[in-house]
Amino acid sequence: MTPLKQSKILIWAVFFIFSAVWFYTLVPRTLVPTDEGRYAEMAREMVTTGDWVTPRLNAIKYFEKPPLQAWMNALTFNLFGLGEWQARLWTGLTGFLGIVLVAYAGTRVFNQRVGLIAAAVLASSFLWNGAGHFNTLDMGLAGMMTLALCSLLLAQRNQSSPTEERNWMLACWAGMALAVLSKGLIGIVLPGAVLVIYTAVTRDWALWKRLHVKWGLLLFFAITAPWFVLVSLQNPEFPHFFFIHEHFQRFTTKIHRRTGPIYYFIPILLLGIAPWVGILWQSLWRARREPAKGFKPRWLLLIWCGFIFFFFSISGSKLPSYILPIFPALALLLGCYLQNARYRILWWSALIMAVLFGIGLAFSPRVATMTDVPFEQPLYAQYAHWVTAAAAIGLVGSLIAALMARLRQKVGAIAALAVTGFIVCQVVMLGHEPLGTYAAGTIHLPKIRAELSDQTPIYSVGRYEQVLPFYLQRTVTLVQHTDELEFGLKQQPELWIPTIDAFVAKWTTERNSGKKALAIMSVQPFQDLQKRGVPMRVIAQDPRRVIVANL
Repeated sequence: MTPLKQSKILIWAVFFIFSAVWFYTLVPRTLVPTDEGRYAEMAREMVTTGDWVTPRLNAIKYFEKPPLQAWMNALTFNLFGLGEWQARLWTGLTGFLGIVLVAYAGTRVFNQRVGLIAAAVLASSFLWNGAGHFNTLDMGLAGMMTLALCSLLLAQRNQSSPTEERNWMLACWAGMALAVLSKGLIGIVLPGAVLVIYTAVTRDWALWKRLHVKWGLLLFFAITAPWFVLVSLQNPEFPHFFFIHEHFQRFTTKIHRRTGPIYYFIPILLLGIAPWVGILWQSLWRARREPAKGFKPRWLLLIWCGFIFFFFSISGSKLPSYILPIFPALALLLGCYLQNARYRILWWSALIMAVLFGIGLAFSPRVATMTDVPFEQPLYAQYAHWVTAAAAIGLVGSLIAALMARLRQKVGAIAALAVTGFIVCQVVMLGHEPLGTYAAGTIHLPKIRAELSDQTPIYSVGRYEQVLPFYLQRTVTLVQHTDELEFGLKQQPELWIPTIDAFVAKWTTERNSGKKALAIMSVQPFQDLQKRGVPMRVIAQDPRRVIVANL
């Protein structure tokens, strides 16, 4: 067997093992609030009602985001039934797709070594790996934006034929359209702004003639317009809320109370790109070097990272996963740098990670002391063991990578760091399961189900449980709580009880008529109702919630 054939067999073997682990680890964890429960429940209600146009959460109109992820989750539920891995399958697929696209684009635009290294970097980076196993919109958005980015790189590369250019540009337009259906107008605004900045910096004005704008826009609107038109016709209140409130006000104001300083994303980037943080700056700095003529893919990647990072840094709304779309571009830049990196750079990078994991190992027992609530202490103590194991694996793996670099085994050093990062992230996520079930409240499901019939109403007093409705396969009636459902409840005020007094009256009436009802509430409302003498029988409770019946 030739060395080339042996190399291909090894690459494919590693790919299949990685794929099996990637998708298996979507399975063994409870859905956790808020995002995982919210988007699973929206899809479940879509399947139940058969309405694929108007998104709903807890039977209430929910227009904060477009429906692509709900559609994909609903399709998965139709095919495979309700469950945790089904709810995470779309994000798992889009995260996986991003890795495959980076490998392919890196190979075609640069060379095979860059493609393989970039894929390894992306698959093992903490933020991409973690988000790919969590049911949230940001990974779906990032996956579709990666399709747009990689298609653009493939279309505009200097070796691209006219047919390849056209086909890949149409794929780019489709990627932007699907990004818009994933999370809104940023799906086209961000790539468009990157192109404007790129052409201004490089003076490559001819690029705009190669974008196939006519057919691209036709494809873009063919994908996006039908839903926007249908939902607006069925819900006249949608356009103003979605385009003004959810886009303009979200970016320019603090209306969503997800604020943070302008440097908010810097520590998230440094942690999220681990275990490659030791060579991040060098990779970005080296990206300036490009051929004098023709398309400059490294500059495009650098501008993509810089602008999107800046855009979200100045936004009035911030969450850690917002910067996910820059990670495929970072992975390609890291791949370009690592293919020619000196062994000493790799050695230092591995040692940096070894020191960080060593510090983590020393402090990991303190995870057990992160709470003073007796109920939670055993859960945190259990999680501390997993964090300790992850830190130990990270330390050993980093030292192996440093040794490989010292022995001038570049491929071995890169592989050791990639495997280490991937395993560490998986261990940390798997170990969170006891805390996840506690946060979700699913430990109480058997006791709740034992009390339920098809006619039993469930009230959610002063809070909305984001996960329990999905597992119970039914909606709840909100009491004196709106939060993110405020806009929908203004359109459908009959779907909630706005005051505690109105709830007490209804609760008591149902009890007096012999109709059982359940309520889920925080501890403080429960104590307040106890003082008022409201009849309640405790079914289950923990420090976060109390579940009661009226009979």
